[in-house]
Amino acid sequence: MFKTYLAAIFATDNLCEKFPSFCDAVNKTSGNISPLYSLDGIDWTILVLYFGILLVLSIYGGYRVKQVIDFWRYCKIKPEPKARFGEETLPRITIQLPLFNEMYVVERLLKAVTQIDYPRERLEIQVLDDSTDETVDVARRSVDFYARQGFDIHYIHRTDRTGFKAGALANGMKTAKGELVAIFDADFVPKPDCLRKLVDFFTDPQVGCAQMRWSHINGTYNLLTRLQTIMLDGHFVVEQTVRNRTGGFFNFNGTAGIWRKTAIELSGGWQHDTLTEDTDLSFRAQLMGWRFVYLLDEDAPSEIPVEINAFKAQQRRWAKGVMQVGIKLYRRIWAAPLPLRVKLEMFFRLTGNISYPLMIFVSLLQFPLLLVRYNQGLYHLMIFDVPLLFFSTISVVLFYGTGVWYLDRQGRAPRLFHLPLVMALGIGLAFSNARAVLEAMVGLKSEFVRTPKYSVEEASDETWKRKKYKRKRGWLPLLELGLAFYFVLAIAYAVRMHMWGPIPFLFLFLFGYGYMGVMSIMQTTSGRRLLNLWRPLDAERRA
Repeated sequence: MFKTYLAAIFATDNLCEKFPSFCDAVNKTSGNISPLYSLDGIDWTILVLYFGILLVLSIYGGYRVKQVIDFWRYCKIKPEPKARFGEETLPRITIQLPLFNEMYVVERLLKAVTQIDYPRERLEIQVLDDSTDETVDVARRSVDFYARQGFDIHYIHRTDRTGFKAGALANGMKTAKGELVAIFDADFVPKPDCLRKLVDFFTDPQVGCAQMRWSHINGTYNLLTRLQTIMLDGHFVVEQTVRNRTGGFFNFNGTAGIWRKTAIELSGGWQHDTLTEDTDLSFRAQLMGWRFVYLLDEDAPSEIPVEINAFKAQQRRWAKGVMQVGIKLYRRIWAAPLPLRVKLEMFFRLTGNISYPLMIFVSLLQFPLLLVRYNQGLYHLMIFDVPLLFFSTISVVLFYGTGVWYLDRQGRAPRLFHLPLVMALGIGLAFSNARAVLEAMVGLKSEFVRTPKYSVEEASDETWKRKKYKRKRGWLPLLELGLAFYFVLAIAYAVRMHMWGPIPFLFLFLFGYGYMGVMSIMQTTSGRRLLNLWRPLDAERRA
């Protein structure tokens, strides 16, 4: 095969006129390059690996297509509470606000929570603060301010951070007065009617948890936030709705919802042996028979990361945590008396992130695959390409496009045009998330890495660039840039050989890895420069 490729290069560059004896020697041993060229061992290895991986990805793609079909079947079947609480019988609710170094958003959070429409005598607020910086003073002052206004609000500070967020929630449960527990992360701005929208579902004693869909207060801030909103909407519109309304298991997303305190306690409580304590508790509770409710058409606004390294850290934590939950609970799930349909749904949910290591293999195989395609001719492989690429690629467009189509009743076109970039962004996460998945599979533990929040709401707000909490870029951007350069060479080769079909797909890989690598370096470097410039100015202002 090497001689065949070498002959192809010489033939393409018209070097055979200069080196006729060499070309003759190569052709005698490798044969003429044509669609009739016979496959050798290396060719077969490349094809088997590529189409084998593509087959696995297409199976997960078929699962996404099924979710899209089920969504349009069930999206109009909205959950209704079994009964309604009277104003005098409303249950006591404890709102838990877990914090860790959230100095820029804690005041916004407390302002929103204290404006929630619920009887004050039936509402308790716990500020569960594990912070190690100025957030401690900011949060304590805010709690004191609202306590003087008559709110039942408590500031609970830990210094050891054992168990991270799960540990903070479990610690708050020890003194929580409410029979229901609502949770809001620091990046959320709950609406005044959020508890009223959820609480009546708990008239059914079997309901253990009810949650709203996330919305995004800064979704149009930059290209990254625009792409994130589409990715998140795919999850919250399609996945969560289908799982809940078809009788499957869906997971509480850690915030913007209410738990029955008894359901938490009887299901084993908050545990911190995974990075996604919310998914872990959700599945343990549903395995015990508790019902969950998901409200697609009610939303809780949140701030999403505007900086690429924070986004990657968040995605990495979710990928690793879900894989950890799968390893932890898979035996219980398969042994449970559940319909096979539900078990298969759980399998796809808990193993879906295996696509990231596979995506790296697919990426590395692209250039060798181009060489095989050149030797074999495009149409020899179309019979495999078309169905597999449909389920592994077009299924992604259908999945995320459904979320956009449902939410954007008017003006759908702008976000739909972003779908190819959403696919590229998913590809660009391959190195970061593959590392997380492999760490989970080998049992490597890591700390809970919080997602920095900067209180960015307006498109003109650039202050986050000189704020604290920047994530370090590490060494992954170098790999991402290296693979981006690899795809530059692959595209150049495809153009030279007039192989136009694969070029659009190669550009997706190029954009995904290039965008991740370039933005990781640029935002980290510019952030440090601005922060170093800001510190003396800020010190002078304070003086």
